[in-house]
Amino acid sequence: MDEKFPERIDSKFRYVLVAAGRAEQLMRGARTKVEMPGRKPTTVAMTETNQDLVEWGYGPSPEEIEAARLAEEAAAAAAAAEQAEAEEEVH
Repeated sequence: MDEKFPERIDSKFRYVLVAAGRAEQLMRGARTKVEMPGRKPTTVAMTETNQDLVEWGYGPSPEEIEAARLAEEAAAAAAAAEQAEAEEEVH
């Protein structure tokens, strides 16, 4: 692959991931960001990726995901304790 990637894309692997994700969107009916009549979704996705028209991000880190999960569990436990306390006062 001799194509030049946009500066934000740091590897061939990331390029393939971004282009494949965009191709999936196009196959599901997303509108193209470039005019390429009669082209396959993969070709359009690669062109859009090369022109830096595809938005992407790294997503949350595993630590952030775990922290959010723990916070949700703590909130659920607090709500359950509050509910039990309210029911106890009624009886």
